[in-house]
Amino acid sequence: MARILIAEDDAKIASFLQKGLQANGWATVHVEDGAEAEQLALGGGFDLLILDIGLPSRGGFEVLQGLRARGHRLPVLVLTGRAQVHDVVACLDAGADDYMTKPFRFEELLARIRARLRGVGTEEERVLIAGPVRLDLWSREVSVRGRAVALTGREFALLETLIRHADRVLSREQLLSQAWGYDFDPSTNLVNVYVSALRKKLGENVIETLRGFGYRLRT
Repeated sequence: MARILIAEDDAKIASFLQKGLQANGWATVHVEDGAEAEQLALGGGFDLLILDIGLPSRGGFEVLQGLRARGHRLPVLVLTGRAQVHDVVACLDAGADDYMTKPFRFEELLARIRARLRGVGTEEERVLIAGPVRLDLWSREVSVRGRAVALTGREFALLETLIRHADRVLSREQLLSQAWGYDFDPSTNLVNVYVSALRKKLGENVIETLRGFGYRLRT
């Protein structure tokens, strides 16, 4: 199991990241302080660092520079509210492996993390299977009983969440937070729309509705 260090001082975002990443099979450690993040990263034992720039004690940019100056090659994904081009260029030049701005789409973050963690873990983590549905996380291919199914990015993210929690009932809020991100609108009917779209492509009996509770993918 890959281990991810999260350096983020926003409690809401940090909690969302930890819950979402753990639900996708990764172990996480969270710190709010830049100096502590650098110390832990240098100590080893992590496969990826998600790094905010605006950290107390020691800023994320200084943390990144400190790691690279010591020859530490831990993959670093910068996740920050700073969207200016010069900030992106400065971080990439300093040795960041990737850069995302807030607010972010959770399924895109997952895809970027998987790209950095390829080779970590086992082959089984690449392919998810639940009942008649097979989902390949690397190639983004989906099939039902051997029949290829074309999904949009959002449909893929929603299906991935359902497969990872197969036979468990997930509320609309849980599905929104996993597939849409931490800044979702809980009053939206997006889940209903996309579940309906998935049923048309996968088959009516694959995803079950439990009125008043949510949805589950039956195996």
